[in-house]
Amino acid sequence: MLGSLALSGTAISAEGEWFNPAALSSLEGTQAVADLSAFNDGTQPPGKYRTDIYVNGDYIETSNVTFVSRDNTLVPEFTTGYWMSLGLKPEASAELTAMPADSVITDPASYISGITTSFDYNITRLDISIPQAVLRFRARDFVDPALRDNGIPAAMVNYNLNYNNNWRNEADSDYSNLFLRLDSGLNLGGWRLRNNSSFTRNTGQQPYYDENGRRIVREKTVNDWRSMNTYAFHDIAPWDARLTLGDSSTPGDLFDSIQYRGIQLTSDDSMLPDSLRGFAPVVRGIARSNATVTVRQNGTVIYTTSVAPGPFEIRDIYPTASSGTLDITVKEANGSQTNFVQPFSAVPGMQREGRLRFSLTGGKYRAWSDSVREPGFLQGTLQYGILDGTTVYGGAIAAQDYKSAMLGAGQGLGRFGSLSLDVTHANTQLDGGPARSGQSVRAQYNKDILQSGTSFVLAGYRYSTSGYYDFTEAAQRLPQGTTFDEDDPFDYWRRTHNKRNRLQAQVSQQLGDYGSLSFTAYQQDYWGESGSERTMSLGYSFEFSNLYFNISLNDSRYPQFEADRSVYASVSIPLSNWLSNSRATYSAYHDNEGRSRHQVGLSGQALEDRSLNWNVQEGWANKGEGNSGSAYASWNAPLANLNASYSYDGNGRQASAGMSGSVIAHPYGVTLAQSLGNTAALVRAPEAGGVSVLNQTGVKTDWRGYTATPYITPYRRNNVSIDTMSLPDNVDIEQTSQVVIPTYGALVLADFKPTVGARVLATLRHNGKPVPFGAMATLMSGQSDEVVSNSIVGSEGEVYLSGVKGTSRVKVSWGKESGQQCEAPVTLKKQDEGARLRMAELNCR
Repeated sequence: MLGSLALSGTAISAEGEWFNPAALSSLEGTQAVADLSAFNDGTQPPGKYRTDIYVNGDYIETSNVTFVSRDNTLVPEFTTGYWMSLGLKPEASAELTAMPADSVITDPASYISGITTSFDYNITRLDISIPQAVLRFRARDFVDPALRDNGIPAAMVNYNLNYNNNWRNEADSDYSNLFLRLDSGLNLGGWRLRNNSSFTRNTGQQPYYDENGRRIVREKTVNDWRSMNTYAFHDIAPWDARLTLGDSSTPGDLFDSIQYRGIQLTSDDSMLPDSLRGFAPVVRGIARSNATVTVRQNGTVIYTTSVAPGPFEIRDIYPTASSGTLDITVKEANGSQTNFVQPFSAVPGMQREGRLRFSLTGGKYRAWSDSVREPGFLQGTLQYGILDGTTVYGGAIAAQDYKSAMLGAGQGLGRFGSLSLDVTHANTQLDGGPARSGQSVRAQYNKDILQSGTSFVLAGYRYSTSGYYDFTEAAQRLPQGTTFDEDDPFDYWRRTHNKRNRLQAQVSQQLGDYGSLSFTAYQQDYWGESGSERTMSLGYSFEFSNLYFNISLNDSRYPQFEADRSVYASVSIPLSNWLSNSRATYSAYHDNEGRSRHQVGLSGQALEDRSLNWNVQEGWANKGEGNSGSAYASWNAPLANLNASYSYDGNGRQASAGMSGSVIAHPYGVTLAQSLGNTAALVRAPEAGGVSVLNQTGVKTDWRGYTATPYITPYRRNNVSIDTMSLPDNVDIEQTSQVVIPTYGALVLADFKPTVGARVLATLRHNGKPVPFGAMATLMSGQSDEVVSNSIVGSEGEVYLSGVKGTSRVKVSWGKESGQQCEAPVTLKKQDEGARLRMAELNCR
């Protein structure tokens, strides 16, 4: 009987194998089988599917794609505009380029030879293969700007509220402090409006004597509300730049950064793919055939690609170090190899060949003090990689009483590192004094010795004449309502103590299994002042079996002050074998004035998602400071971040409590969440409350099914995923991950479609018999014709349904004839309430 069943189940023909669905019927022949013709020959039914799209193996996006049947396979329906957006060269097909952008085609290979599509129905993945010869150059990890999401309209406020109370040992010196910071924002289209404000309330005891000589202590309260910054910004995508209006700061790569109120247009490297950010050399060579090019650094493959015969260029190598040597191998089609090396090096600010960075700022200088003048100014800078390893740069600042110009260049020296040199000339008109002019010369050197793990950076600044002032110095030396007075020492110091020589060095050395050494040094002296500022630091760190050790020596000197020298050491020991997710620490400090401090501590994380952080410390110090101690805890709760602390020392005690978070108003309502970063995602899963977001500590949806992921990366693909282990028993989510590509400052929507309702294993019967195997069962909302979920009927009429509610009904179809369709209301047993999976028998009519 088994043999006859096998023979009846498969018919062999010249066209291949065909599966007989009748083989699935019961041996008694009592159960029918649905029409499965759509699945014959390995095909699937045409329709619209949510699909992951890949081009030449690189993920592009996830979207709803309509598929049609062509030669017994499913092929996508894409517009010509979409095909061109994948990077096709316009000259690759004149016919395709001439077609309207909304024209739908299903056979792109008829226009451009070599294009193929392959749809994996089981994982809903569409692979598109396009010959490299017809594709425009695109850097690795390129994200089409057309896919960037400006997000949804939203108003949001980040708040940070902290209160602390201090009880001092000294009489009548207790005080308290309340601090509130508000970072507010409004998003509308591509525009972002931001404001940073703060409120401080200080309350303290103030003793005084009345007219009778009696000592009276009264409480004094001082309130201070201030708006620190207000600004708006918008991306200028074609230029990889951002326009900012209001309060901001200038870039600090050429001139020192200054605060201003005005307008700025500046390049933003974060809009570039990671493979084009920072400096990396262009690799050039010649292939004699279709070849594979492999690039290695320190024996590690960092790039591989296929090239056509002839000259080739590789421009999208990820920056792995500021200098080193690349080993390039060209493997020809016949197996022969050509090898060559390419040393490179770059100082900070060097650009790749052909890369132009710019900034243009106009506005009014924002001073830190009311006594300093706030002149209007215009500043512009340019940096351009004219050749591989050569960058030229320059800039200028113009104000009423100040003008300066800079010109410089950076050059890679191959194995010998890299060097940059620039000169700045400035003219300054001091109020009440003569015009000053001077020059500043700056040199920078950089060298990484990867074989030995040494990184050496040296930067020297020399102000060649006493008449040189940078813009900030000039503004601070021109206070409102004052005149130059040589007899006023303070005024004289402000006008004459400008910078003269500055030297800065940084060296680090990796010691392999024995840790690492680092050394930094800084020295600055001034015109008209003997002595100099000087800081030096030597550090050593070591890790062994998750044990961390660190020691540092520090030396600081300032004009007219005594030198400060100190040594600091610490060790951190894991205690996970005894106390989960915890560490013990010890630190010691000693300085040249004989002060010593010792501190021991215990810290760790608690709760299942490690959202609770805690720390306790106990210390001792000499010189009358005595014992000290502290305890601190913070909880990353779903709706806010909460913290509390208590500490004491030789001067008194302090207790504090605080909370921070965000309030977001959006088209779907108002959501409370943890504090947001510059760019965030609103997670929407209606009615799915208490669901966790993967890789986001403490982030869970509220009772409505909404929350926000605090940090995502702008201009990059970000996966926002639901933790399926946290789903309630009455919630299913078919697609648990969303890909979002936000612009800077956006609040993008990660919109999930949860199926909320009971999970039911139902047995479907029609005319007293099980519904045929393979029938399609569609669960419908009882209040509308909205499709809730789809399932396929099993061999005995069983079907799994999710999202069942009291008014749900199921439509069943196993063919195109009227007698091959039926419908049944879903009635649940009262006694099954609370069960993870409920059972039901449904009579389909």
